[in-house]
Amino acid sequence: MELTVGAVLEGKVKSITNFGAFISLPEGKTGMVHISEVANAYVSDIRQHLTEGQDVKVVVIGNENGKINLSIKRLEPRPQRPQGGRTDMHRTGAPRQGGVNQNRPSRAPAQPAAPKTADQLFEEKLKAFMSESDSKISSIKQYSDHRTKSRRR
Repeated sequence: MELTVGAVLEGKVKSITNFGAFISLPEGKTGMVHISEVANAYVSDIRQHLTEGQDVKVVVIGNENGKINLSIKRLEPRPQRPQGGRTDMHRTGAPRQGGVNQNRPSRAPAQPAAPKTADQLFEEKLKAFMSESDSKISSIKQYSDHRTKSRRR
């Protein structure tokens, strides 16, 4: 049986490490669930979420060079974000005085951007290249000017 990306399988937790868990799959194969693929929330200790011998449902997210990468969290529904969006908090966790930034204009609903033509894409790439090139040349000139001035003394 060839394990394809996206296949949902039942497996049993074979062993747990600090970086993930090895899952025993059908036909004697073994895959690994990285700690970042265990739950939608931050996982500091994988042993709080999984135990050895536990039956789990996993999805194949990669299968390269005989290494089977699995995920548990991709089968779970994504948690809903609050409707208000991001809260305006200090680093202390307390809300700022005045609430949301009153000076910032509210965002208009996002409209899909019109696809760019090949000429527009080329112009953007050329502009980026030119600014990067100018930056590199100016730093090279500064370095070489500094060296030539120091030799004249």
